[in-house]
Amino acid sequence: MHYLDLYQSGELLQRVREAYRRLAACDLCPHDCGVNRIAGETGLCGAGAHPRIASANVHRGEEPPISGTRGSGTIFLSGCSLKCRFCQNFPISQLGNGEDTTAAGLAQRMLKLQRQRVHNINFVTPTHYLPQILAALYLAIPQGFRLPIVWNSSGYEKVDALRLLDGVVAVYLPDMKYASNESAVAVSGAPGYSETNRDAVAEMLRQVGHLRTDEEDIALSGLIVRHLVLPEGKGGSRDTLSWIARNLGTETHVALMSQYFPAHRAMDTPGIDRTLTGDEYDAAVEALEEASLENGWVQELDEERGAV
Repeated sequence: MHYLDLYQSGELLQRVREAYRRLAACDLCPHDCGVNRIAGETGLCGAGAHPRIASANVHRGEEPPISGTRGSGTIFLSGCSLKCRFCQNFPISQLGNGEDTTAAGLAQRMLKLQRQRVHNINFVTPTHYLPQILAALYLAIPQGFRLPIVWNSSGYEKVDALRLLDGVVAVYLPDMKYASNESAVAVSGAPGYSETNRDAVAEMLRQVGHLRTDEEDIALSGLIVRHLVLPEGKGGSRDTLSWIARNLGTETHVALMSQYFPAHRAMDTPGIDRTLTGDEYDAAVEALEEASLENGWVQELDEERGAV
């Protein structure tokens, strides 16, 4: 089912109402803060009743099926349910830099990007604004919005919240950051990340299936998993890649990323206070090959300058 069908049947409006209901004692993410965001209270993510946008631009640096030839309409949302000590976007994710708007304002950003002929609308760090995104879509459709939606998230998601997106999101682009809950807590403040993340990504695959592209290799629908290789094996690359192959299938598209560098508070955190070595990234590539995960992307690594 497509979001146009959901709109026509009235199901999309029902989901908007259900999602906003959950804001009264917010349980959208695994932290279950329980704050009344409708009344302006904020939880760990820092988000209140209205969406806050850090930027909305044409972006050409995503995976090739997402950026394509005309770019992805990328909307960076402020705040985050994770507190990654190495976050490269911490002014947005943790300091909350951005501009408050409304669901109607968000709809207008989507429509403006569509007029710029992007391939899709790519919501970055969207989990805590799921209700507002659904509302924006509901308002944008009668004004002619028709683009695929990309859900570009940390992967720290609740399955029951993701079900509100079934038929809405065309492409899921989640992180699988950690195989170890100990690392997830120490580095990102994310209890139970491993099990929660794996359940969420399995639900994403159930909804959209494996990646499908058109004749120009632009993503139509499907799942792309991102895994950032961390120093000292903190991300558990081998375990994560093996799990993907066994549970999602070897046809899964994986972006194995090498661009780690110690941003934000990483220099004060033993184990992640340096850049990635070539040997560490090569070991992750070897694990990818051993898992027979042949679809996706690897990067080259310049140990002095990071990913190239």
